[in-house]
Amino acid sequence: MSQTPAERTAWLRQTLARYEHAYYVRDEPLVPDAEYDRLFRELEALEQAHPALASEDSPTRRVGGAPAPMLAAVRHAVPMLSIRTETDTTGQGARNFDVRVRNALGLGDGDPPVVYAAELKFDGLAISLRYEHGRLVRAATRGDGQTGEEVTHNVRTIRQVPLALIGLTPAVLEVRGEIYMRRDAFERLNQGRREAGEKTFVNPRNAAAGAVRQLDPAIAAQRPLSFFAYGLGEVVGWDIPPTHSAILDALSAAGLPVCGHRQSAPGVAPLIAFHERIAAERDALPYDIDGVVYKVDSLQLQVELGFVTREPRWAVAHKYPAQEEITRLVDIGVQVGRTGALTPVARLEPVFVGGVTVTNATLHNQDEIDRKDVRIGDWVVVRRAGDVIPEVVGPVLERREGEPARFDLLASYPECPVCGSQVHRAADEAVARCSGGLVCPAQRKQALLHFAGRRAMDIEGLGEKLVDQLVDAAIIKTPADLYKLGITALANLERMADKSASKLLAAIEKSRDTTLARFVYALGIRNVGETTAKDLARHFGSLDALITADLEALQQVPDVGPIVAKSVAEFFDEPHNVEVVEQLRAAGVHWVEGAPRDTAGVLAGKTVVLTGTLPDLSRDQAKELIEAAGGRVTGSVSKKTDFVVAGSEAGSKLDKARTLGIEVLDQAGLQALLSGPPAAVGGTTNQGERDQ
Repeated sequence: MSQTPAERTAWLRQTLARYEHAYYVRDEPLVPDAEYDRLFRELEALEQAHPALASEDSPTRRVGGAPAPMLAAVRHAVPMLSIRTETDTTGQGARNFDVRVRNALGLGDGDPPVVYAAELKFDGLAISLRYEHGRLVRAATRGDGQTGEEVTHNVRTIRQVPLALIGLTPAVLEVRGEIYMRRDAFERLNQGRREAGEKTFVNPRNAAAGAVRQLDPAIAAQRPLSFFAYGLGEVVGWDIPPTHSAILDALSAAGLPVCGHRQSAPGVAPLIAFHERIAAERDALPYDIDGVVYKVDSLQLQVELGFVTREPRWAVAHKYPAQEEITRLVDIGVQVGRTGALTPVARLEPVFVGGVTVTNATLHNQDEIDRKDVRIGDWVVVRRAGDVIPEVVGPVLERREGEPARFDLLASYPECPVCGSQVHRAADEAVARCSGGLVCPAQRKQALLHFAGRRAMDIEGLGEKLVDQLVDAAIIKTPADLYKLGITALANLERMADKSASKLLAAIEKSRDTTLARFVYALGIRNVGETTAKDLARHFGSLDALITADLEALQQVPDVGPIVAKSVAEFFDEPHNVEVVEQLRAAGVHWVEGAPRDTAGVLAGKTVVLTGTLPDLSRDQAKELIEAAGGRVTGSVSKKTDFVVAGSEAGSKLDKARTLGIEVLDQAGLQALLSGPPAAVGGTTNQGERDQ
């Protein structure tokens, strides 16, 4: 049954008040910001359409929740008000703001553009820092905008907040800003809590807010908090600079952290460019933002523009697409990876989040499902940041209907859904795995894609769709089969013309000449990434030495512990894996092998520069040999360089080496050096000449 406007208004107020209390008072948000914003806008529209329904206790008449009773109340001399949100995430959002400002100022088309300041909208906790005569005396949260909570004892633990300002000592200076937590710090915090068996935080904002509002400052001191200043509150005894951007410059000069992502420029075009640039950089930022903020730069014009409904006319928050949304979890499936890992995947009712429509999201593993208590049928929070795979953050417990059963991956998938092999979970692992190995087409496809990857064998043109066709048609069963491919088999595949087939075959042929580190990485050994593959190749020097190494020998490799050693040993203990390796070698895949690290420290502590083209060694191969012998390869020649290895068209590096008297080697000289006793830097030699 539909609600009347009065009933809907009452429900919206009650719901928003409950969400605010959870968000601001308990630091336990019930819904994403996007959900709150939608309901808030609906209430605004109802009150505007029906003025008689307006009420002073409406969430639209205040900023946020009341202060918690555990902390002392602080009355803000200058209210900490919110700013209007522009939800049009295109450039039109900035144009809308500019039109409103110019109209309010009475400016026509012939008048000059307004100068605006643009900065980031941080996703943290708003804070007011009160400095008296240059010293921090009080810190308070926003609260409801009029009254906040005193949190001085906690803010003092934040090292980015200066206890005394530099060269700025007015009687009163209230600095407004944001306390936040960096993403890397947040991940470290949550990892520590997982290891301690404690509840993890949903997002950095929640973690920061919870830390600031602790009663015990020792707890806050353990949280990695950061701070950015972005404005002023009450000021007594200071000639305030005439523009917002100048204020931020002054605060920065006084020792307060101010974000470098800001600009001041006339007109709307720079605002649009700023919004687009930050959108492109957003995922690379070390902290979360949900938009940018535009402000009229001139303080005089700010005063002239004034406020409307307790929001400044001279500022606006220009949002980006929401990174968190709510939708229903309709089922849980699995995805089988190249190592046989079964990753649970949430099947969702379609939801638009992070700029795209999402229907699937990762649930990581059974432990994460248990920790988050996610159940089929739940309403869940889904997060997608940029190109990151969407994930289920957790359930909206207040919307749970009844008591749905907990999900058990092994009970739901005792057999691999792709090949029917048994699924097992080792006691020391978080993931369940299919035991099918290369029998499983899902693993076969992923293994081939990994083998052909840019950092592995680098077979350009062997993409996902082509691998699907090759595996589904039973043309390829192991990586060694790639080197048996002919033009006819490829040309008969869908959308594979003779020219494309020829290019792929050329790329496969080129991949036969590789490095030991790339080959080891390409095998897809569990827990062996690119760096570990290099360490193994440098340490053992040859593939045979690596294949026959036992657990003890493997753990002698730098940064290789019991888990990685076990993965490597188990891989080469499997006869079919060794068979595939031998098939690859028989197919002509080769590399230059060096002596093991423990007997080849001939270049230990030496610095080598490579220049020009060597006859039989690629630059990567030469670098591998040098590093395997304990040497360090750099890109420029200096007095600290011990050897320069020069090939044809060596250029200026060779000239500089001769000028500095550095020993110069050709390829034969390098190989002779690598096979000899530990190197001692002697006098200058010509290219290719060495002491006998």
